[in-house]
Amino acid sequence: MPEIFCLSNISLSSCEYALALSSTAKRPTGIHKSILPMITDIKIGVSASTEIVVGTRDTAHHVGSGRIKVLATPVMVMLLEEAALKAVEDILPPGLQTVGTRLDVSHIAATPVGMRVVANAKVTGADGRKLTFKVWAEDEMEVIGEGTHERMVVDLERFDKRVARKTGNSV
Repeated sequence: MPEIFCLSNISLSSCEYALALSSTAKRPTGIHKSILPMITDIKIGVSASTEIVVGTRDTAHHVGSGRIKVLATPVMVMLLEEAALKAVEDILPPGLQTVGTRLDVSHIAATPVGMRVVANAKVTGADGRKLTFKVWAEDEMEVIGEGTHERMVVDLERFDKRVARKTGNSV
């Protein structure tokens, strides 16, 4: 019989029912059934933003992604991820966090040094552990980037153990 992992938007009572039907069913280590409903506390529409004033250290020339002294795409991407994290990190219970797993963005306009950039993220989907965001960035004149971003909810203890196995260290 296949293993059943109850980390979806189904109700806890449905999850418990599925677990009762399978003698081999189990939850991922570290995810206790009492926190499963809290994962789905993340509501569609939750949003956050973060901002910077573009400095010379934020330019393509400085980070090595080009020779032009405008906001670097990797810096814009970092801001978009930061906004997405900010949107959900305080909603999750202790011991859970999100990690970025997918990003599909276009950087459509240049921003010069000295101009303010605001990066925004809005939850558009929550499917079990996977969260989907609409992301966009604007400078003082126009939208400079937009796209979608996915993050997965992870149990930090379990995640740290998995990473430690790759290095041969134990947590």
